[in-house]
Amino acid sequence: MATDHHTADWRDRRESRPHLVPPVLRAPFEGRTWREFGHLMLSLPISIALFVFAMVTVSLSAGLLVTFLGIPVLAAGLAACRGFGALERARARALLGLDVGSPEPVRPQGKGMMAWVGAVLKSGTSWRNLLYALLHLPWAVTAFAVSLTFWVTGWSLLTYPLWQWVFPTYGSNPGIQVYGDSRGEAFYLDTPFEIAGASAAGLATVLVSAWLIRGFAQVDRLMVSGLLGPSRLATRVVELESDRGVVVDTAAADLRRIERDLHDGAQARLVALAMDLGLAKEKLLEDPDAAAAMVDEAHGEVKLALQELRDLARGIHPAVLTDRGLNAALSSIAARCAVPVTVEVDLPARPAPAIEGIAYFTVSELLQNISKHARARRASVDVWHSQGRLMLQVTDDGQGGADLTSGTGLGGLAERLGAVDGVLAVDSPVGGPTTVTAELPWRG
Repeated sequence: MATDHHTADWRDRRESRPHLVPPVLRAPFEGRTWREFGHLMLSLPISIALFVFAMVTVSLSAGLLVTFLGIPVLAAGLAACRGFGALERARARALLGLDVGSPEPVRPQGKGMMAWVGAVLKSGTSWRNLLYALLHLPWAVTAFAVSLTFWVTGWSLLTYPLWQWVFPTYGSNPGIQVYGDSRGEAFYLDTPFEIAGASAAGLATVLVSAWLIRGFAQVDRLMVSGLLGPSRLATRVVELESDRGVVVDTAAADLRRIERDLHDGAQARLVALAMDLGLAKEKLLEDPDAAAAMVDEAHGEVKLALQELRDLARGIHPAVLTDRGLNAALSSIAARCAVPVTVEVDLPARPAPAIEGIAYFTVSELLQNISKHARARRASVDVWHSQGRLMLQVTDDGQGGADLTSGTGLGGLAERLGAVDGVLAVDSPVGGPTTVTAELPWRG
């Protein structure tokens, strides 16, 4: 999974519900803002500790390079940075709602300490964790100072009417001193109008500081996901391994389906046909009329077996798709749909045969879902080429309510498309209409 896919826009259920108050006004009062503020406050002491450790480790290992100890010390420091990175990912998960996967582990090529040292030094994750420890401190200082100043100042001014009495009671001053000089002239916020103005300025500062905090937290998210998460290459390898598993499972399921259809359909008919022909052969001399009737029945069985074999072949890869392309093949399955279907195909050329086959079976399954579940009166299929991608869109005016977990095969279809870097999007509000859009690589 890509890094972006690990970033969860994490909020409380109360915060995710529709609100009458605009987001700009409610941001200072949401739990997300306070969690992010806590994260920024913790970042400074943690970053100082990480920076000091990283600098000491690098300096000590550099100083010991003249001996054999420098390299093991550096490897131990990098391993410790990996551990600190795990703690930072946990902190980001708890306070920022950022779910970053663990990077690839250290895999020594052999046994012994030197194999482990070599693996740690060769691991890009180790160096990225060290880089995070060095770079995060200046950013943490900036975020800490700005967010704390704005946040505390804003809330202090906003609540000033509640604690203004402290000045005349304990401070021998009528209020907050805004201006003062050596001649004793001073300006205090002590009248009702001035107190209200200070509170209004505090509200504006609080609103601005809430979004400053969110901006600082977003930069932290980028640093954590970019430096402490798995590399793009490792993420891509995981995706390809998952896609390969889906392809293998799909191929195995297709083979089982073909075997079952052959065993229960055409094979059974051919066995019965052989038995009927054997009986007809025995009766050919004794009872020619009965033998002729049995041969006639066998001829009918041959026709049924041939039809089942044609249907099975069409399910594997239809001949019309190979010979005439998507336009004719999709028109063919649209004609067999339970509702009227219009087909529009606008392609500059034919895509790769594998992609063409996936597109055909995608539309076929979507039209089957429309026939079985949609209760639609009409449907349409549109196919076009856009920026190196093959786009499919199937729309119906049925009852809607379809989703990838509804049990109508859309989830499995999405997995099959994902195995070839495809995407499936479903827009199906209750009451309809339903629009399913599929995107496939062209690979022509």
